[in-house]
Amino acid sequence: MSRLPLLALAPLGFAALPALAAPPAVVTDIPPVHALVADVMGDLGTPTLLLDRGANAHNYQMRPADARALQDAGLVFWVGARMTPWLDRALDGLAADTRTVALLEAETTFRRDFGDAAAHDHGGHDDHDDHDAEAHDTEEHGAEDHADHAHDGLDPHAWLDPANAHAWLAVIAAELSAADPENAARYSANADAASARIAALDARLAADLAPVRDAPFIVFHDAYGYFASHYGLNVAGSVNLGDATAPGARHLADLRDRLDAQGVVCAFPEAQHDPKQLAIVVEGTEVRLGGTLDPAGSLLDPGPALYDRLLGDMAQTLLDCLAQN
Repeated sequence: MSRLPLLALAPLGFAALPALAAPPAVVTDIPPVHALVADVMGDLGTPTLLLDRGANAHNYQMRPADARALQDAGLVFWVGARMTPWLDRALDGLAADTRTVALLEAETTFRRDFGDAAAHDHGGHDDHDDHDAEAHDTEEHGAEDHADHAHDGLDPHAWLDPANAHAWLAVIAAELSAADPENAARYSANADAASARIAALDARLAADLAPVRDAPFIVFHDAYGYFASHYGLNVAGSVNLGDATAPGARHLADLRDRLDAQGVVCAFPEAQHDPKQLAIVVEGTEVRLGGTLDPAGSLLDPGPALYDRLLGDMAQTLLDCLAQN
């Protein structure tokens, strides 16, 4: 009985095996989203991060490599147009047929308005208000008055609430599983593991920050409402009220008066922003200048560890100043 050579049989055997679907090419906008997606993908793939290290998340100028990544993407995760308007424009032109997921718009995302300092219960997030984001009509206010209220509307910095990290991990796992069903179990397991790790970090940060909950502080711009509300912190005001809003003279004068009236302890500069304006506001007072906050993690090494590092660094920077006797 004649036998085919082993080398001749090999191609026949391989041809009979089903082709494994590759995970989709994934693109993300900012480091915290990239970190959560990288956590869920694990060793199945590495998402592309568009934002350069040290770049401003609101005013990024895309490079040719970024455009190519969007054109080749099978899935895009981003916060949404309120956070990264430059990507909104790019998606229309470069990835019109690509599946895009704006995490801020997910039904399970807890959303808050700028300036809404009320604490909220994280037991279940049953109420997900869809806030009205329309700004005040400029005809009803003077130019300076309008500038002081330009922060009205939906606050996009939602990743700074760990409850939203849990919600987003589930959304990311579901979207990746739909695009790559063969690896659905692994995406789900990775998301569960990341969620458990973040829950442990959250509990530790809550305990660490509890002693400074009543200490008032000011920040450079109104980006910390989710973090402050989640941990019960006391943000007494900000130099800039919105992401692209220059402060009016009246607002700065009011903020200066607030330092003494509310017993403000510390003022915190922010990455990508000149600290001089904040220093001028507190000049001649007993308010201490704290370390630089980096709400988008733009100065951190990207990867799955970044989200935990971002929250931990923010808490420690606040504690280093607020906990001083």
